[in-house]
Amino acid sequence: MIKAVIKTFALLIILFVMLYVGMNNGHEIDFRFPVAGMTEKKPIHASAALIYFGIFAIGVLAGTMLHSGGAKKSSGPKEK
Repeated sequence: MIKAVIKTFALLIILFVMLYVGMNNGHEIDFRFPVAGMTEKKPIHASAALIYFGIFAIGVLAGTMLHSGGAKKSSGPKEK
């Protein structure tokens, strides 16, 4: 139970940082990511907070998929 509370508290801190960044970076920016190839010639022109949120969301989804994938759970205790 305490582990879930700590994880929830950490998520709330991260969400607060995202809110703080969004409040202070409302101006429009040009986002270039040459590795992707599409944004080199035509950059994405959007709010800095929106781009920050998009990058964060992609990272959270990727981390969730890497963290939860491939684990097989046993249905009962192992016998020796």
